[in-house]
Parts: sequence; C-alpha cells; structure tokens
Amino acid sequence: MTFNTSLDNVSIYEAGKPIELVVREYGIHPYDIVKLASNENPYGTCPTVVDVIARKAVSSFVYPDDSMYELKEALASNFSVDTKNIVIGAGSDQVIEFCIHAKCHTNSKVLMAKTTFAMYEIYAKQVGANILKTPSDAHNIDEFRELYKKEGADIIFLCLPNNPLGECLDAKDVYSFLDEIDSNTLVILDGAYQEFASYKDGAKAIIPHEAISKYPNVIYLGTFSKAYGLGGMRVGYGIANENIIQVLHKVRPPFNITTLSLAGAIEALKHKDFVSMGITKNFTEMTRYEEFATSKGLRFIPSYTNFITIYMDGFVSKDVALELLKKGIIVRDMTGYGFNAIRITIGRAEQNDKVFKTLDVILENLKSNN
Repeated sequence: MTFNTSLDNVSIYEAGKPIELVVREYGIHPYDIVKLASNENPYGTCPTVVDVIARKAVSSFVYPDDSMYELKEALASNFSVDTKNIVIGAGSDQVIEFCIHAKCHTNSKVLMAKTTFAMYEIYAKQVGANILKTPSDAHNIDEFRELYKKEGADIIFLCLPNNPLGECLDAKDVYSFLDEIDSNTLVILDGAYQEFASYKDGAKAIIPHEAISKYPNVIYLGTFSKAYGLGGMRVGYGIANENIIQVLHKVRPPFNITTLSLAGAIEALKHKDFVSMGITKNFTEMTRYEEFATSKGLRFIPSYTNFITIYMDGFVSKDVALELLKKGIIVRDMTGYGFNAIRITIGRAEQNDKVFKTLDVILENLKSNN
C-alpha cells in the first residue's frame, strides 16, 4: 500500500514514557514511580477545577459548545483581547497544526531553531514544506534574522521559552526581529511556558494583545497543560488578528475540545493564586537542581520553564536515564536531540529529594565502573 510521500521523512514524536510502562517492565508499584519526563505540573490543578470536571461528567454524552463561548470570554478578559482574536485547540500543538495547514504547502519554507519543539518540523513535513534551521541549538535571533533575509519563510516559529532546552529570548529582541519580517510571513510565538518565563524575568514576557496589535502577522500560542495543570484535558489557544483566526477556523474540526476540557479550563482561569503557587515552588525547587548539578561538576542550561536540562559530562546520558528508570524515576534522555544530557521536569520537594538521592548513587556507581 502506498501513502502520501510527504510522510516518508516524518519522524514519529516520542512522548515521555508513561507510568504504566514502568510498572509493566520493572514491576514497580505506581505510587513509587516519579514521572518527571513530560513537563507536567506536579501540583496538578486546583481542587475546585477537579470538582467542576467531575460534576460536568454527567452531561458528557452531550456534544460540547462548539462556539466555546465561555472559554473565549474568559481568555479574552484575561488577555485584554476580543473573542474574535481567539481560536481553541486540543492542546496548543493542534493550533500549530492549524497554522501549518492554513499557510503551508509543498515547498513552503518553515524557519525554526535547530533544537526546539519537535512538532513544528513534524507538522511542516506532513504538508511537504522545507525546514530551515538556525546553526545554534538555542534561539539566536541574529541567526534567525540572517537566515530569513537569505531564504525568506512562510512561517517562523519562536518558542518562548524553548522546549526542550529551557532558554528564552528577551521580548525586546523578539520585537526588534518582528520589525524586519514581511507581513505575509506568519510568525508563531509559542508561549506554552510563558507563565514561568515572565515570572522569573519580566524582560522575557510577551504580552499577547501588544504583540498582535503591533504585528498583524503574529499569532501567540498558550496552553492549559503546564502552569494550569490540565495536561490530560488537552486545551490550548491561539491569539491573533481576526483575519488569521477566521482562516484557522476553516481547518478546525467541529467539537475539537471535550465538554470536560472546556469546563476545566474555564474554571482553572479563575484560580490564579493556585497557578502562582505552583510557579513559585517550581523555581524554588529548580534552584536545588542547579545546586545539585554544580556540586557534581555538571553543566546545566539556565531554564525559564518547569524543567531543567543537565549535561551528563563524563557519563552517558542514555545510561543515566536508564538507571533512573530502573529505580522508578522517569526523565527524558536528550540523546535523540544530539545532547549528552537529561531533561528533568521540576517535581514536588519529596519527588526531587528522591531524584537527588538516587542520581547521586547512580553517578557514583557509573563513575566507579568506568
């Protein structure tokens, strides 16, 4: 059987290993497993949100409100935009897919950093677009500028802050770059971790209504999966000028968000104190990871997210990740990205205690065996 040849060079996205897999392969009780591979919120979502989702479950046989009126109203109020400036997706990655299908075709050019969110490239290749990558792994705005001037692009992806590395451009540098971009180029500002970046450093903050007002060719992406702790509900959104949003609705399938997802997201927006608590604890715990890495002579990438990338200098990251997995600790090995490093989601204090204690023993054992 033959398939679309555009898929020949498309890689399958590798999600973080699920708890169930570790239970099956290593016989570890689920309660003893620490999953820190997928950048989920270790504090979950506000208990009130869980109650609302549970109550809404009785009407789950009814299709959701396809206009998503309440959620759009809440987001519009939160970001000081109009509901006409918002599109909702099943996670922000679905909005990325909307953008690719709306803007790209065979031989379109899509510009991104060398190491960034894998779905940018996967979605672009699905339609036969050509991928342009900067030489540096992290976002280097001068390299973006040079490559754009040389090649042009139909879409530019800026991941702010960047997954899977954790670094983040300053907003002023992003806006300076946008000043030079042709109005026919769609620029996607992926703010999946913006709540974390703007908390840690105000210079990193992208204000959606300011960005789309000044730059009509920009779309800002956000999600409820990270700071709001609703990864399992799959709710994301795009904020852009009305003409962009109208086109994206042409490729959006009906009822793409569940009734429970809508209810959870609407309620989550009401509890900013809970979100702030999680973000504050995230960076308190991240400091412990930085101190641990430094004490072991390991380099790390300063992070503006809810994860940290630590180089396994003197070790093999694949081996380290596997040994952690055997002990019930799931992290992301970065070998597939070309890094001898592991990426660790910042967990709760007790989870991180277990990581430090276990990783300390593993590194000592590996050092002794070398």
